Amino acid sequence: MIRTLQKDNGVTKAIWWLIIGAAIVTMVITLVPGIFDNNAANDATVFATVRAPGLWGRLTGEAVPIRMADVDREVQQQMRRQNLPSFYASFLMSRVGQQQVERAVLLREADRLGLQVSDDDLRRELQKGVFAQYLFPSGQFIGDQKYMDFVQTYFGISVADFEKEVKSDLEIQRLQALVSGGVSVADAAVRTEYLKTGTKIKFDYATISADDIKKTINPSDSELEAFFKQSASRYATAIPEQRKIKLFAFSNSDVPNAAAKPTDAEIAAYYNGHLDQYKVPEQVQTRHILITAPKGADAKTDADAKAKAADVLKQLKAGGNFAELAKKYSADPGSKDKGGELPMIPTSSLDPAYAKAAMALNPGQTSDLVRSQFGYHIIQTIAKDNAHAKPLSEVHDTIAAQLAAQKSATAAQAYATQLAAEAKSKGLDATAAAHNLHVETTDYIGADGVIGVLADSTSVLKAAFAATKGAAPQAASTGEGFAIFQVEDVKAAHAPAFADWKSHVLDDYKEQKAPELLNQQVKKLADAAKASGDLKKAAAEMHLDVKSSDLVGRDGQVQGIGAMNGAAAVAFDLNKGQVSGPINSGASAAVLQITDKQQPTDDDIAKNFAATKDKLLQQKQQEVFGIFAGDLMQKYEKGGAIVYSKKQMPGGPFGN
Repeated sequence: MIRTLQKDNGVTKAIWWLIIGAAIVTMVITLVPGIFDNNAANDATVFATVRAPGLWGRLTGEAVPIRMADVDREVQQQMRRQNLPSFYASFLMSRVGQQQVERAVLLREADRLGLQVSDDDLRRELQKGVFAQYLFPSGQFIGDQKYMDFVQTYFGISVADFEKEVKSDLEIQRLQALVSGGVSVADAAVRTEYLKTGTKIKFDYATISADDIKKTINPSDSELEAFFKQSASRYATAIPEQRKIKLFAFSNSDVPNAAAKPTDAEIAAYYNGHLDQYKVPEQVQTRHILITAPKGADAKTDADAKAKAADVLKQLKAGGNFAELAKKYSADPGSKDKGGELPMIPTSSLDPAYAKAAMALNPGQTSDLVRSQFGYHIIQTIAKDNAHAKPLSEVHDTIAAQLAAQKSATAAQAYATQLAAEAKSKGLDATAAAHNLHVETTDYIGADGVIGVLADSTSVLKAAFAATKGAAPQAASTGEGFAIFQVEDVKAAHAPAFADWKSHVLDDYKEQKAPELLNQQVKKLADAAKASGDLKKAAAEMHLDVKSSDLVGRDGQVQGIGAMNGAAAVAFDLNKGQVSGPINSGASAAVLQITDKQQPTDDDIAKNFAATKDKLLQQKQQEVFGIFAGDLMQKYEKGGAIVYSKKQMPGGPFGN
């Protein structure tokens, strides 16, 4: 090999330089991690990027970005669903971003294993999966527009992105099924689990309320004032910033030389430029009788359904009443009680075969048998409407009002801009006087306050609290016009005087002391009840009432205790006559004594065996898949396949 390389020819030199070049590239990649990641690492719009692990992934792997916009959208959806306060967003950001990184890693692994989801798979999922009740109620598609509205309302994304996410979910489900498909649960484990979950108990219990504890807390003024001083940082900005605002306002009707009414030519031009807004889709109103035979049913089921439908059609042709026959035979629960009648529906929302047959009939005519994906129909058309655009005459007044409102708003905005410019040079008072408008000066007001002279002061206050004291006058909308305003003075957020804030300090003091006292009292009760073996006696000595529960399982609720699968679950480990320790839920605390305990019989176990086994199997499958996902994440992280933006690393907006 050495002699070959010593030969002085072009091929030898080329081979030599390829070897040296590859070694250099390998060294650079190895010694300078992230050399190919600079753009991702410095892009504030990206949370992280994911590619295949290892050297080959760095060189050739397509990087999948986890975009901050997608992370933020999911955070906002979780905030709305859980009704969380705004400050919680920063805590959710990191967690949601990490979840999306893991999702991208799992999808890459699923792709590698050939588990991709087809468009046909997607269609089946939408028609029969969790979204079917919303998108295909009674088996019929709600239509493209309602579909788009549904996706936008509940997910805030486009239909294309929604369908992409559904496909991703299905792909991950396939990966989970592949990974955990071999998991099993032993029969003995099923029995043990149901002995645990099927056990029921009955007990006496005494509760102590945190609110009742607070009523016993009566600090002196000196104690409260000491607490106030010790908690100085807590009250440093208790009184929020306030501002005094000088302003004058006008309504749209006060605008001089108001915009002229829109002309017929302007209305016609708007109509021609927005014809899509006035399109009416092809639609039909029908009544029908459905004999079900789902698409793909076996030959006998299909033949039986067709024969039954033919018999109903024969009765109809013999003079039978359509509405009565529909009530008697139709399998459509949404229309049978109405004699089979359906409202006017766009044909795009109907089964294609049904729509075609209904539109081919004239009002009053009845079809022969029509086969759809749901079975056999007998259709009677009541009314139909071909696709068309509403004529200009029908929408003329609506467009005129819309254009008039636009012109009025434009004129008001221009007038507000003019007055703000005048006020900048002449002052608010002189400008208002010149236009017969009245100047008002508010008292000191908070950002969430109300300016009584304005229909809606939200925009004015938002702008005023963003402005500096004495800054040039600005204009802001009031809902029915505009206000021209200027910040006269600012009172910074500050701590209140103790005397002014005493009632708040008392509430805070009680809130802080109550948990400690509650723990002391419930421990005292538990210790006394255990010592005597008699909860009722211990409770009587502390002047507490004792209540008795019904026979309850782990999935039950008991008034004053709450859910039995929470802190009170310790009660299921006690035997009859035993007393629990303190059970503290925060709002209250309790001690209980078991009066009865019933474990499931062999018959109970047998009846619930299958359901319990399914539950345990799902839990075990999730555990196995969780371990798989964790190992996969470690592989990607060690292989340099996950690159987090420096903007999102510890010390950035997500904290440590």
